[in-house]
Parts: sequence; C-alpha cells; structure tokens
Amino acid sequence: MKVAKEDISTRIDSPDAVAQHQPDFGDATDYGKMAAERFTVAKGTDLTALLEGLEDDLCQSPHWGYVVSGALTVTYADGSEEADESADVFYWPPGHTVRADEDTDFVLFSPQDEHGPVLDHIQQKMQESS
Repeated sequence: MKVAKEDISTRIDSPDAVAQHQPDFGDATDYGKMAAERFTVAKGTDLTALLEGLEDDLCQSPHWGYVVSGALTVTYADGSEEADESADVFYWPPGHTVRADEDTDFVLFSPQDEHGPVLDHIQQKMQESS
C-alpha cells in the first residue's frame, strides 16, 4: 500500500506548518521493537535472488517507509506489483521482494526481530556469490 504525498489528507495547514495524516496505515501490533533503516540502492538492484531460501523466497517482514528519491517496484506473493516513487509513503506487508527502477534512497521502519534475520540472510547470500 502506498500513498502519494498529494493524497494524504491535510490536518493542519498554517503559514508556519503543514501536517498530513494517513490513518490505518498498517498494524504494528505484536511486532515488538522497531528498527529504523536507511537504504541506498543502485538502479537495477533486484533482491529476488537474495531472498531465495526464505519462506516463499520472499521477505516476510512488514515495512513502513518513505522514498526519499528514486523509484522502486515491489512485487507481492500474488504477483501483483506496486511502484513506489519519490515522496511516497508506503506499507509493505509480509511476502514481497523489491527492485530499484532508478538509483533510490529510502527509509524503512521494520520489526527488528523479523527483518534482522532477513538482512543476515541477504548478507550471507552476497558473501556466497562473491
């Protein structure tokens, strides 16, 4: 689920501040502590092969995030795709992979006990292929 910045409702609009608010943007219940993560990925980077060996060969951690610059395509377990671009906020439920359509900087907020093992798995796959 993504929301373009122009589609988030404005709750406060004054000369000094604007606050936009998107309710019901994913559920973090029962996930415990969250990790803040910043990624910089080059155009063409595709995580699909690096996720092989995980459940359904996909990342099973949910993520909430923001695309600082660039563009990503997220592919879900059902084969559907979503394009997330500069200034989009997004929620990726468990069961996804990601590729960079442009050089991209993005921020994720993820349950650390769920995403940490995924990052470890990716790092191990990268070491095996080098």
